[in-house]
Amino acid sequence: MKTKTVLISGASVAGPALAFWLHKYGFEVTIVEQAPAIRPGGYAVDFRGAVLPVIEQMGLMDEIRSYETRSGKIRMVDENNRTVARFPDGFTSGELEIMRGDLVKVLYEATRDQVSYIFNDSVTALSQDETGVNVTFRNSRPARYDLVIGADGVHSKVRSIAFGEEHKYLSHLGLYIAVFTTPNFMDLGMDGLYYGSLGKRVGVFGACEGKEARASFYFSSGPLHYDYRDVEQQKSIIRKKFVGESWKVPQLLEMMDTAPDFYFDAISQIKMDSWSNGRVALVGDAAHCASPMAGMGTSMAFIGAYILAGELHEANGDYQKAFRHYETTMRPFVKRCQDMAKGSDWFVPDTRFKQWMSNQFWKILPYTPWKNMMIEMPLKIARSITPKVYA
Repeated sequence: MKTKTVLISGASVAGPALAFWLHKYGFEVTIVEQAPAIRPGGYAVDFRGAVLPVIEQMGLMDEIRSYETRSGKIRMVDENNRTVARFPDGFTSGELEIMRGDLVKVLYEATRDQVSYIFNDSVTALSQDETGVNVTFRNSRPARYDLVIGADGVHSKVRSIAFGEEHKYLSHLGLYIAVFTTPNFMDLGMDGLYYGSLGKRVGVFGACEGKEARASFYFSSGPLHYDYRDVEQQKSIIRKKFVGESWKVPQLLEMMDTAPDFYFDAISQIKMDSWSNGRVALVGDAAHCASPMAGMGTSMAFIGAYILAGELHEANGDYQKAFRHYETTMRPFVKRCQDMAKGSDWFVPDTRFKQWMSNQFWKILPYTPWKNMMIEMPLKIARSITPKVYA
């Protein structure tokens, strides 16, 4: 095997999943992660369809199921906490649901003894030639690898270095989201509530068997300019957008200041003509983020990692062939997943008319055949790819 050493940037989901398979195929893998450790917290993520056999092949199904959580009933409420609409049961849970932080922990434990992890560091420069890639790091000494894979999310540093600035590939969907952990102060169990006003929506969902909760803040906006790493600046954006709101919003804003975790970002998609450039390739959100509104990001990351590793293994050193086959296999699936996010502006309507129409739709949905379609359609798309079994 000519292609042996691989550097992966990103230790969330796609990176460790890819490292798992590459190690099985005999590659020497290093993962670099800018955070000081694996990141806890985050919202629930779910798996559907073709990804489940991949998890079975990894031997991680029992471990993941030990952390399984199931979202309960989801209601929309008014400022007095009275129910105004209900979501169909099972609308958000998929076939297997787990908190993002627990999934990251499972993947880390499954790879930490076979893969070299470098935390609190990041790639700052790449220089490739016919035989490898020279990598410069923010803290570590320069090193050389046969391949470099960017699995570092929608704001991928590897992508910006090897493919060009983010604005060339990012498609903003007109929404922003913040998520953080709170006490389950509303005694929701595992149920969830949504409260909405014009251009805004706030959710509180039970988590960790009802021991805590996750708050989510959505608001409609054009692109904002802020520091992706400045959490206080991001919290300030949320405060300014939601000041004066009723329901439980004032309490949640207070809890935000002491939350053990905080996530904030635009709801966007990444669309690229190619996911590889020479010996550098992308996987997961770095290559094809579908946005949280599609609900397929975790499955796409697992399936993409499985296919990329399998193709590199079968290509026996011909990485260009492997990258081509990886893209050819994944692109139709990615397109279908990204299309699921269309119409996301109806979830956070920004005009009075859309708000009224949205409220009427959610009120009648549980009593119409559409409720089954909204559950079955994601499952149909999740089953629309059948990755081959690699030797």
